[in-house]
Amino acid sequence: MAIEAVRKYFAQYGIEDKVREFEVSSATVELAAQAVGVEGARIAKTLSFRKDDGCILVLAAGDAKIDNKKFKERFGMKARMLTADEVLELIGHAVGGVCPFAVKDTVLGVYLDESMKRFDTVFPACGSSNSAIELTCDELFRYSNAEAWVDVCKLPEVE
Repeated sequence: MAIEAVRKYFAQYGIEDKVREFEVSSATVELAAQAVGVEGARIAKTLSFRKDDGCILVLAAGDAKIDNKKFKERFGMKARMLTADEVLELIGHAVGGVCPFAVKDTVLGVYLDESMKRFDTVFPACGSSNSAIELTCDELFRYSNAEAWVDVCKLPEVE
């Protein structure tokens, strides 16, 4: 099970006990926010995009959306998200539990979007549709082996 692989991954850092499992689903930003007890924007969603024979992962704040123009400028390709089958095949985690931890070698890079930097801590999934871990942005960068911080998202308009 993917959550066990993530726990094992975190054991090398001594933080496997920080992984939280819920009695309810955390498979969407809204459900994860309810399970954790925070606003949806603090959920670090992992978006997966096809690249060559693998994929890249972009983690973004729960309220952010990919800005196609910024994405293409940064990565030199169109933002084509993986299908659910491709996600499992290329990343090793099913949709609803996708995270940048304990992933397959076909993940060619992990990037963190600036949209998360407005929070002290964020909550990415941990390989299952009912899990999360609370990490600072610096911890997320370190534990995800991120390549870089990027600016490829747009935030909702504030009224």
